[in-house]
Amino acid sequence: MITLCGFALSNYYNKVKMVLLEKGIPFTEERVLTGLKDEAVLGASPLAKVPFIRTADGTLCESEVIVQYLEELQPEPAMLPGGAFERAKVRELTTFIELHLELVARELYPQAFFGGTVSEANQARVHKLLVKNIAAFKRLAKFSPHVAGEAFSTADCAAYVSLPLVAMASKAVLGTDLLSEGGVDWKAYIKRVGERPSAQRVSADRKTEQDAQIAAIKAKAASGT
Repeated sequence: MITLCGFALSNYYNKVKMVLLEKGIPFTEERVLTGLKDEAVLGASPLAKVPFIRTADGTLCESEVIVQYLEELQPEPAMLPGGAFERAKVRELTTFIELHLELVARELYPQAFFGGTVSEANQARVHKLLVKNIAAFKRLAKFSPHVAGEAFSTADCAAYVSLPLVAMASKAVLGTDLLSEGGVDWKAYIKRVGERPSAQRVSADRKTEQDAQIAAIKAKAASGT
């Protein structure tokens, strides 16, 4: 039995969770936050990041490594095409989504989601980079109807959990949904993917965790601690 470690607000955790659900691989969940220093976490994820998984053979960290492992562990239902080049194109899209879109937009998250601030200089830098990278992503993405083409793939699991964050963060901090402005109809795409049971499960669990965090913050504020 695989144990998926992390928490439901992490988009990379949810990416792996979607793949597990799509493939019907049995798994349990263990809530682990980022940055923990105990050896049980560092032995599995040396940078104390999530997600990571525990398996009968040992542990694995880094979401894309885990996804590729799951594809090899249980090839059916396939979430990558049959040909080597086509499989590489799916991985290429995933890299663009995570490295060139989400990781860049992540610099805006402190102000967009957590009440912090991002300097005007950093806002300008991120804005310029996102405009450039979104244009490049649009050249690769097909959305016909899935991000890599006709078949649902691991790239869709990455896109479903990360594209909304890019759009919301840019809207909140930069005043513009840069994905939409760049011609990416991400809302219609997310709506389509959101009809899948795996996406509905991930979204429901994320909302449950969001609600729990909000309740905890309100309780702390009410107690004055």
